[in-house]
Order: sequence, then C-alpha cells, then structure tokens
Amino acid sequence: MNKESWYGIFPALVTPFKADDTIDFDLFGKNLEVQIEAGITGAIVSGSLGEASTLTRAEKMELVKYAKKVAPEGMPIVLCIAEQSTAEAVSFAKEAESAGADGLMVLPPMRYKADDDETVAYFTTIAQSTSLPMMVYNNPVDYKIEVTLEMFEELAKVPNIVAIKESTRDVSNVTRLFNRFGDRFRIFCGVDTLIMEEVMLGADGVVGGLVDAFPKETVAIFNLVKAGNYKEALAIYRWYLPLLELDIHPKLVQNIKLAAERAGIGSEYVRAPRLVLKGAERERVLAIIDKAIETQPVLPDYLNLTADVSVA
Repeated sequence: MNKESWYGIFPALVTPFKADDTIDFDLFGKNLEVQIEAGITGAIVSGSLGEASTLTRAEKMELVKYAKKVAPEGMPIVLCIAEQSTAEAVSFAKEAESAGADGLMVLPPMRYKADDDETVAYFTTIAQSTSLPMMVYNNPVDYKIEVTLEMFEELAKVPNIVAIKESTRDVSNVTRLFNRFGDRFRIFCGVDTLIMEEVMLGADGVVGGLVDAFPKETVAIFNLVKAGNYKEALAIYRWYLPLLELDIHPKLVQNIKLAAERAGIGSEYVRAPRLVLKGAERERVLAIIDKAIETQPVLPDYLNLTADVSVA
C-alpha cells in the first residue's frame, strides 16, 4: 500500500453479528460489496464502530482475511489497533501484517492519558515494528489525548507514518497540517458531520461511519467536492446531515447498525455490553433514518467524476 492509496472514502466497517453473537461473515461481505460498488477506495476493519473492544484477536484477523477476499485487488484493507500497552500493540501490528492487512490505523494508548513524549514514543515504536504504512488517529474529544503539530513534527521522521485521521472537530486543523507539513501526510476527515467542509479544505479522504448504510451518498459528496461541483455536493450534504449526526453520539454503533439494517445491508445486533436500541430512543433514530430513505436524493453520475479528480 503506497502513500497514494490513502485517498477517498474508507468506511470504518461495522461488524455484523448473528442472534447467537457470532460474526455474520456473509452479511459483512454483502455490506462491503455494496460499498465497493458505490466507489469506496479502502476499508478499515475492527475500529471503534466495528466494536473492536468486544472482538477477540482471532476474530479481528479473520475479518481482515475475509475483507481481503471480498475486496478487489489493490483495494487496501486497514486494521485498527487500540491497545493498552505498547508491547501488545506491537504484537498486534506484526500479526496484522502476517494476516494480510495493508495498513494500520492506530489509536493512542487506551486507559492511560499519556503525555506528549509517551504518545510519540507509542506511535513510533508501533510503526517501527512493521513495514505496514500507518495512520495516526487524532481524536482528543473521545480519547483525551491530542496529537499536536509539534508531536507530528516528531512523527514525520518515521517514514511509514503516512496518514492522519483528523478528528479534533476543528476544521481549521486541516489547513494547519497542510501549512506545516505540505504533502508529508495524507489527511483524512474522521468526523462524519464535517466531511464536506474538510474535503473542501483539501482533505485527501474520509474515514466514515454512515457510509456503512449510505455509501453512494458519501462517495458522491467526496467526488463532487473534489471535482469542484459544490452546489450539487451541498444538496446531498444537507439531506445527509441528520443521518451524519447519528455518528457523533455515544450509541453511534447502534445508530449506524440500525441504519444499515434499514438500508438492507446490515443487522442491528450488537455485542454486550451494548444493547440494541429500544423504546422511544429507537423510534427517534428510526424516524431520522426512515425520513432520509423516503427523501433520498437522485444522485448525479458521480462515479464518472473519479477519473477527472487528481490526488490533492
């Protein structure tokens, strides 16, 4: 996976389960196939949205292998690493490479608020343990550790740290990163509600959640913005925003799985301690999803825009 492969829409894939709590690999494959047809360019397995905290290591590797079988040749499959110790993260990275993963998306240390030096050392040690390219997930809102520009100065010295999932919620940080580092890193928007704004500011890609349920619309916004067709992109984005807001919620997993089920490409089963939505909460989320499905916009021929879009 070269640096240029970090471009476009990379869904953070949900992990479908059956009623008996086992992974539904057939449904996992169906969901991925629909997204591939819509025009995604890569996929991330076993992230927070994929309920990584409830998956065994063996299950995570099986998901990588299955995704590789479904994906067309050359489409990168990236595995998320979210571990409590550096040693465990290094072990995970090595096993992921053996399992066929094309890249890694790495969260900061879990359950410990590392300082700047510790965080840089953590990311650096993992990257140096593997030949796989790596994306640093910068999400201080949810994980309480911010990777600052000064920290990225240090991480830029590590050749295979090539991408950043920008989830600070500050859209101007995209410009700060480009101003400081030029094209050293590939910058991905990591917050669903900011995809249009951050792609307009030059983001190279999107790590998305609602793309698991509505892939065509997500890809359309990205391709239209990159082609300069802002008016067409904005019309889709305005329709999409109530759905995208389901991603910035503690129950994003349940919300997005329910949306995927309603779209015919998922199941709402989750693993405990999560429970499926119920009662008034479920009805509220369903109302948003059903209204969106009833009013889905007619999309322009966005797939044919791809060939005219140069990598930023």
